[in-house]
Amino acid sequence: MKKSRVNLCPQNKKNMASEISPKAEISPKAKIGDNCKIFPFVYIEDDVVIGDNCIIFPFVSICDGSRIGNNNKIHQGSVIAALPQDFDFCGEKSYVEIGDNNVIRENVVINRGTHRDGVTKIGNHNFLLEGTHISHDTVVGTNCVFGYGTKIAGDCEIGNGVIFSSGAIQNAGTRAGDLSLIQAGCTFSHDVPPYVIAGGSPMEYGGPNTTMMNYAEIDSKVQKHIANAYRLLFHGKTSVFDVINQIKDQVPDGPEIQNIIHFLENSKRGIMCK
Repeated sequence: MKKSRVNLCPQNKKNMASEISPKAEISPKAKIGDNCKIFPFVYIEDDVVIGDNCIIFPFVSICDGSRIGNNNKIHQGSVIAALPQDFDFCGEKSYVEIGDNNVIRENVVINRGTHRDGVTKIGNHNFLLEGTHISHDTVVGTNCVFGYGTKIAGDCEIGNGVIFSSGAIQNAGTRAGDLSLIQAGCTFSHDVPPYVIAGGSPMEYGGPNTTMMNYAEIDSKVQKHIANAYRLLFHGKTSVFDVINQIKDQVPDGPEIQNIIHFLENSKRGIMCK
């Protein structure tokens, strides 16, 4: 198939490195970086910025409000900055911000924010498998994995290094803490704290996520402190408020313990299993 070596966007006339198919439909107002490869039947609207070294596969739609960083791969059938699926949406200008080095596989949908200047954010080095849906105003950290068919509702917060197994569902306004593992097929409506394994129906605490903590090179002594903190939380019968004080009094302090305390103190939807 014949392909153009010239970027179709007038803002980028000096950029001769990007390879853009003449069968792609790209607004002349869109801004596309250097050394990108855009396949046939890609659709890109006006208010779009794409960084360097990105690969956009066939049948991808990149809609107004997309801000995409460098070295991203977006696969067939995905939609970036789709209109938010929110009854409160009134057509205001909003955004999706995607960082660097992300892999977005087939048929992924990422909605933009609901209200004026609202933003759905995806950090760096994330892997979104086929059929993942990230809804409006959700914030995703770095190094996360979203298994097949993962569904994230609006206004959620997802930390760094979080893994969602296939078919997991996160309900609106909830949080998943750093290095947590959400097991396949489960749905949760309360916050999942950092460093834990969570799964089942109803959701249950499955112990510390030692695999990811080892991967993150968290010291074994610190891992024991984390396990003790969660023993107080999930095996005790006191309130979350009392557990926070117990952790402060009984568990040696450190960045990871502070992360747990801060997470518990700022929960708005409540903590799973409590």
